[in-house]
Amino acid sequence: MKQIAESELILNKDYSVYHLNLHPEDIAETIINVGDPDRVSKVSDFFDTIELKKQKREFVTHTGTYKGKRISVLSTGIGTDNIDIVYNELDALVNIDLKTRVIKDQLTSLKLIRIGTSGALQADIPVDSFVCSSHGLGLDGLLNFYKLENDSSEKALIDAFRLHYPNHGILSQSYISAGSTALINKLSVGMIKGITASCSGFYGPQGRVLRLGLAREDMIDSLHSFRHDNHRITNFEMETGAMYGLAKLLGHQCCSTNVIVANRISQQYSVNAENAMNQLIQSVLDKIVEL
Repeated sequence: MKQIAESELILNKDYSVYHLNLHPEDIAETIINVGDPDRVSKVSDFFDTIELKKQKREFVTHTGTYKGKRISVLSTGIGTDNIDIVYNELDALVNIDLKTRVIKDQLTSLKLIRIGTSGALQADIPVDSFVCSSHGLGLDGLLNFYKLENDSSEKALIDAFRLHYPNHGILSQSYISAGSTALINKLSVGMIKGITASCSGFYGPQGRVLRLGLAREDMIDSLHSFRHDNHRITNFEMETGAMYGLAKLLGHQCCSTNVIVANRISQQYSVNAENAMNQLIQSVLDKIVEL
């Protein structure tokens, strides 16, 4: 097989992957992703044992066991650009021989599970509730750099969305990918399910107005009103679209779960977000044990 050049797969002197500073043995095959580096310890505090703690930049990794299950938790930081780094380097850890720089003959499929926060786009989704993403809808443009192929149901969904929400020549082309059916069926029990839109920023890209006007003033209303078959956009944040798209391309299973900390339709904000997050962490960990 062709060797991957040093300029394309950059490694540290100890052969750890460049940004994450991890070796293959450092991670479990089930990995929880959180955005906030401080949330890593909030997850690993539930572990029975912790075997590894590493940090480089905003990428914090803890690996340990919970009820006999080996699990890693890794912070991605904010945004789909960071997901591009994290998911490509996680894949390299398990599917590329880092010494020879050659793709392995036997590929490993990771289970990648997001525990995050997001804002609701439907009035009937209250703050502090939990949402599991059936699809990741990317408004950020990242997956347009890759050859993402949609199945017929995904294609019908993204075609309907692009018709409903055209980019007017100024926004990135939207993309969509479904999450892992097996993980979603297991982890979504007791949660609301729907499409999660991922944005390239927190203020203008999520329709917030402080001192700057918006190029598209109908953003919130348009996302709120989209319907196709039984699908609607339940919430939005800044990671899930890229997670689902990259995981699908790389052959990994992915599922995104979120605590709703704000409702953009009713304009409410949670006063109990930390407690709700702890409940979501506990719930997801208990379901992971059963995978």
